[in-house]
Amino acid sequence: MTTKPPAIPVRSFRFSREQYHHLGELGFFDGKRVELIRGEILEMSPINWPHQLGKIKLARALSSAFTGIGWVNEQGPLATGDSEPQPDVAIIPGHPEDYAEHPRTALLVVEVADTTLADDTTTKAELYATAGIADYWVLDLNGRQLHVFRDPQLLPHALDATAYRTHDVLQPTDSVSPLAAPTVSILVADLLP
Repeated sequence: MTTKPPAIPVRSFRFSREQYHHLGELGFFDGKRVELIRGEILEMSPINWPHQLGKIKLARALSSAFTGIGWVNEQGPLATGDSEPQPDVAIIPGHPEDYAEHPRTALLVVEVADTTLADDTTTKAELYATAGIADYWVLDLNGRQLHVFRDPQLLPHALDATAYRTHDVLQPTDSVSPLAAPTVSILVADLLP
């Protein structure tokens, strides 16, 4: 009779942002699209044309809406604790020249979802809420909707998490105004490819 060997507990290694950057400098990610989420290095899927077109339309609309308030950062890193997501579009306060390193906050973050809706509305939503991003949108290409998350709140202490208090789902005929540019009204249909 043979005995089964004892189970070895699974241990995952969490990378710091500094380690993540060092691996990039060493060429570990050459030819790959990756981002750091809660210490884990995740490979991102290729960008298809509807996704790219949605990002272009978002960047155009938001660039106009935030003139003089902030600048559009397309798929640029956002340094948030042990993460460095690369949101499809982020509106960063001030001017790019005001920063000596990757921005740590944004006036608005938008993810375009064609295959990532579940992740964008859960994991990424919690990540951005924890970072204090007051206005987070997910452009759902398949559902032809815009998810608008606002009012990040710390959940009860035992849960040790932050989430958005409000989550509105807007249809193509609805309009939305960014919190940091409340006089601007954007038709959801104008953002969809």
